[in-house]
Amino acid sequence: MEETAKIITVNISHSVEILSAVIIGWAVIKTLVIYFIPSKRKTTAEHVRIQFGSAVAIALELLLGADVLATAVAPSWNDIGQLTAIAILRTALNYFLSKELKEIGNETS
Repeated sequence: MEETAKIITVNISHSVEILSAVIIGWAVIKTLVIYFIPSKRKTTAEHVRIQFGSAVAIALELLLGADVLATAVAPSWNDIGQLTAIAILRTALNYFLSKELKEIGNETS
């Protein structure tokens, strides 16, 4: 039973990681299109940064969730240590990214 639970959680974890990659890839394509192809709408560089940064923040949160899932079933102390380090790094990245996005949003308002 434990092995089945581990297989399921690892597969879901990999699916969430793929979803994160798709979100970032889509954000990169969208950013390049908005930035390099002129359109009738006025889009500022700050607006593009906010859109891209928001996508990266969502992807970081999904990746953190994927890491938690991957170590959810019978983790070793080594797994818990690695998850702690990854969680701290990703949370810090997300915190500072969100802070910067708020500053950019306040400047453009």
